Amino acid sequence: MTVAFLSQPMNVADPAHRGPAIGAFTPAVKPAPAFAQTDLVALSRYFSLLMMRNITSDGYVIEDPASPGVFSVPGCVIAAPSYPVNTPGIDQDYVFNWVRDGAITAIEIALADLPPVPGGGVPSLIDYVNFAALCQANARNSATVTLGHACFTVSGEVRPWSEQNDGPAIQSLAILTLFDKLDGATQTIARQLVETNFSYLLEVYQDRTTNLWEEYEGYSFFARAVQLRFFREISRNVIGIAVPAGVADAISWLERELATHWNGQLYVSVLDAAVQAGYDANIDIVSSVCYGGIEPTDTKLLATAAILRRQWADPSSSSYFPINGADASKGLGPLLGRYPGDHYDGDVAAPVLGGHPWALCTANFAEFQYRLANAIEASGAIPLDQFSEPFFAELGLGASSSAADATAALRASSDSMLRAIVYHSDHYELSEQFDGTTGYEKSVRNLTWSYAAFLSAVRARSHAVPAASSKPGNSRGP
Repeated sequence: MTVAFLSQPMNVADPAHRGPAIGAFTPAVKPAPAFAQTDLVALSRYFSLLMMRNITSDGYVIEDPASPGVFSVPGCVIAAPSYPVNTPGIDQDYVFNWVRDGAITAIEIALADLPPVPGGGVPSLIDYVNFAALCQANARNSATVTLGHACFTVSGEVRPWSEQNDGPAIQSLAILTLFDKLDGATQTIARQLVETNFSYLLEVYQDRTTNLWEEYEGYSFFARAVQLRFFREISRNVIGIAVPAGVADAISWLERELATHWNGQLYVSVLDAAVQAGYDANIDIVSSVCYGGIEPTDTKLLATAAILRRQWADPSSSSYFPINGADASKGLGPLLGRYPGDHYDGDVAAPVLGGHPWALCTANFAEFQYRLANAIEASGAIPLDQFSEPFFAELGLGASSSAADATAALRASSDSMLRAIVYHSDHYELSEQFDGTTGYEKSVRNLTWSYAAFLSAVRARSHAVPAASSKPGNSRGP
């Protein structure tokens, strides 16, 4: 990794000096990350190490800050090491295991090619599966929650929180991805875990659920997209899970219902919920490409993506983040948020209208564009129609552009987004958000999902497709 050094000249002459200045003659030297020279693939390996700090094992144990004397179980993935008493100025407690965050992280561990121990299996993945099974058992034994319960303590106990039915689906997708990296005994546990999730999802996939941002209960585009991907992949699994006939009907139903989220201009995030003004365009639509069964070539998705980018990058937009103007002059960005009416700040209890850019949201958008570039390169065709034209126009592309032009523009655009994340990072540590005006990191530090999203984007940049324990098959957008 290349590092630049910022220094000031010595203010005391030392003609006899022949080596590095020391003592009174030492200039003020501060190492600064050379973001423009840093290789994104090389940096992703460093981010992988930072992400692993938030995953417990039998040798790395954390104490529950809210319950002294209660300690973590191996395989717990905490959202971030943020607790208000220990992090002045931050009012969020993230020392919990969210099912979704843990699964997204487990996928990145599985694809990091960590070495197995003698006898087979990657220890961190074995721990993850056992912890997930503990949480699932505690949810099953609870009289107050479902198997879609979203959040657990570091010891695997049910924490009062909402039911989010994307969780069992994305957890099962993670297990399909990591299954071959488990020892035999843990594979048995993993198979049962997926079977239990499978049975549950077949019962509830048509139901309302709490959405990705944990703010509304309704019909969530993201939840439906993740469930769709799971049903497609489990229907061709090779790990010995029986697939009932009803799965084909579930796939068809979800494809039809996802199409109903189109309102003529964009895909709506949540249906049948009294959402606040400015909830769309919502970045969870693009995140559905990264984690769900939505194809990046879906032209209605591209129409939505054009609005998403414009609302935070166009100076004429009421949702514009000023930092994106400063970054554009450096060839960086833009940084993207969750949705234009966001009130969540993370640093203070009072709401902040418009919110701020998020590292994971920006990385998800970059990944979507990398995936789109890969698809165009493979097909030799740009998915250009009346819906997608604004998206490609923003990149300087149109009817006369070649597939090579499109892939180059998309990859360059995504590179600029990832480099903006690097530029604004605190010496490569990633928080949840960046201030929309100053660009400085804010809210909880070292958010696990921020690292995982960056890793996933870089993998898409390198044309690497996540492996799963399933047979090849076709998929399509809604």
